[in-house]
Amino acid sequence: MVMPWPLPDESWFRPQPDPPGPPGEDVRLAAEVAYRIVSGVGLRARRITVTVQNRVAILGGVVPDVDARQLAGRVAWEVPGVVDVCNAVRLTAQR
Repeated sequence: MVMPWPLPDESWFRPQPDPPGPPGEDVRLAAEVAYRIVSGVGLRARRITVTVQNRVAILGGVVPDVDARQLAGRVAWEVPGVVDVCNAVRLTAQR
């Protein structure tokens, strides 16, 4: 009796990743996330950068407090089509 053995890239136990979206989808999502961050209450004067790769929103920049960082992450999560958020927004150094 031969037992099948999965290759390292194959896994029977984890779900298959979502296929990439249509061309230009990442650009559209980045614009939508950036628009919502700029128009969001409490984030208007903040300098936050938005990049999207494979429907994952990557947030960067510097904000003065934890609340603004968390708000930016929540706003990005609320955009339809975003499957994950990498919140790399840093806090300014407190003196």
